[in-house]
Amino acid sequence: MTISVAASESDQRASAPGPGRPALAVDTGRIADLIGQLLVELGEDPAREGLVDTPERVAAWWRAFLSPDDAAAATCFTESQLSGQLVIVGGMSVWSLCEHHLLPMNLQVSAGYVPDGEVVGLSKFGRIAQHFAGRLQVQERFTQQFAEHLTGLIEREDVAVAVRGLHLCMSMRGVRMEDARTTTLHTRGRFASDPVLTQQFLTLAAVQKSTA
Repeated sequence: MTISVAASESDQRASAPGPGRPALAVDTGRIADLIGQLLVELGEDPAREGLVDTPERVAAWWRAFLSPDDAAAATCFTESQLSGQLVIVGGMSVWSLCEHHLLPMNLQVSAGYVPDGEVVGLSKFGRIAQHFAGRLQVQERFTQQFAEHLTGLIEREDVAVAVRGLHLCMSMRGVRMEDARTTTLHTRGRFASDPVLTQQFLTLAAVQKSTA
């Protein structure tokens, strides 16, 4: 089940680029040339002091942004006596780029699962978030990709992911509502069929967010 809510105050297996996938390589020289041309078209002088190295800096940022750490390496630990416990990792904050306007969006991520004999290394959650944020994105797809990856990692469907996003494409352009936030929720397995479990996840995720 996937739920998207907009409110005021609001596998990476294919080799070719596509929706939600980063480019295979970044030609920083070509990007720097294009940024220089853009500055000229905007009435600026790329050779003036303050802008002389800007195209190269922007190109280097694009290369770094589109080259996030790989999320494929699994780090799980056997806990044979552990089952039925709700585990939530919150307070994860990542920056991504809205593919509709090429403007930043900040995503606050909480993820939960029900372990069964095995637990996921905590740092893994942050790597998953960074991996899927490092590309042109939309929040709804990011939420689903995170949930799908976590599902594959634990090899079970009992997964929930909630994301609260600040989108500069809404805050600094268009309607310019600085306090607008967008919330997405993706639930699977027991989280999709058990409303009590889902409410526990949402409540604890909200508590983590308020105390962060």
